[in-house]
Amino acid sequence: MGRDVSAQLDACVRCGQCADACHFYLVTRDPRYTPVYKLRPLLRAFQRERAPFSTIKRWLGLAPSEVTAAELMEWSELMYDGCNMCGRCTLACPMGLDIAGLVRRAREGMSAGGFAPADHYKAAGRALDSGSPIGVAWPALRRHIEIQETETGLKIPVDVEGADYLVILSSIEIIAFPETIGALARIFKQAKVSWTIPSVGFEATNIGVQIGSRDIAATLVARVVDVAERLKVKYVISPECGHAYSALRWEGPNLLGRPFAFKVIQIAELLDQLVREGRLRTRGKDTRHLTFHDPCQLVRRGGITEAPRRLLDGVSEHNVEMPSAGDANFCCGGGGGVSAIHRAEKLRFAVFELKKQQVAATGAEALVTACANCRNVLEEAIEAHNMTLPVLGLTELVAQYLEPDPDVPSP
Repeated sequence: MGRDVSAQLDACVRCGQCADACHFYLVTRDPRYTPVYKLRPLLRAFQRERAPFSTIKRWLGLAPSEVTAAELMEWSELMYDGCNMCGRCTLACPMGLDIAGLVRRAREGMSAGGFAPADHYKAAGRALDSGSPIGVAWPALRRHIEIQETETGLKIPVDVEGADYLVILSSIEIIAFPETIGALARIFKQAKVSWTIPSVGFEATNIGVQIGSRDIAATLVARVVDVAERLKVKYVISPECGHAYSALRWEGPNLLGRPFAFKVIQIAELLDQLVREGRLRTRGKDTRHLTFHDPCQLVRRGGITEAPRRLLDGVSEHNVEMPSAGDANFCCGGGGGVSAIHRAEKLRFAVFELKKQQVAATGAEALVTACANCRNVLEEAIEAHNMTLPVLGLTELVAQYLEPDPDVPSP
């Protein structure tokens, strides 16, 4: 437990404002889901081992008891199933504590002690063995690339040394939304972007961040860094995956202990830049009422708030903001690795109730997002709630309204 964690735990004034920021607590009204309660094992360890006068208190028998394995098993569900590490509690904390970051640090201890969900350990094993948390290997991606080349009539570059941009993808994008690859090909053709996809190190998802293992997180980041530096690219494009962006851009250099030889840019940032430079041109607009779901790691924790909205405004006639849109928007319910935990499914569908209310308030006919994991989680929750709202990927939506190119077949 470092000084930063100790200082934050000591600074908590127990005001409870984080409770009303957490969608797990707001839906269940179960006090165990308040963010500060989820930190109790960490707090007890701090009070026993690191708090001021803790040594004297232990001698006098006044320190809290040690946390038991049975208690950690109970808290595992609260920390992993009942927290998306979305950071809404961090935003609400009047003391400026990074509560989501503290949960992440608590997960590091839980993971090392063997108290993380079995689904996460399995996903981490697959990521280390095959490169993907759900086992997506290069032959599967190559097949999707070939299909998208047929559908778009465009050659999709692979392992091109010296390209400006390296595109990495999440397994969810590859399996559930492979049309993203074709959309990128059409967009980059018009914008004259030099790009490539790697045949190794293409996985953006970082299960190490979600389970709470710095070693696993560093190993997965290193794979992307190795291929990016071997191909001598100038930029790595983080895909529509929230945790992938934060793991590579914010945490990556610290995990590896050195700066990267390239810059990291999220796909929405790049598309917005290309539009502002006049290199990406759209024609026509979607006439439906659309509303944007803010991916927590991109918007609240990553600060990419305006770029997706400018892109959406460019292709939508009616863009309606949700209540609490932007930094304070509610999570989809599946972030932070929750969507990978089978036992958490009922809880995350219940938590979706707040997102359902937000969407209903807009009267939107379709939901748009810039995170493939959010998109997948939202589609599952919408089906579970008997809704019929389509969920659109922002990149594909922009590609749908590209100014026609005589050299590119219409999708």
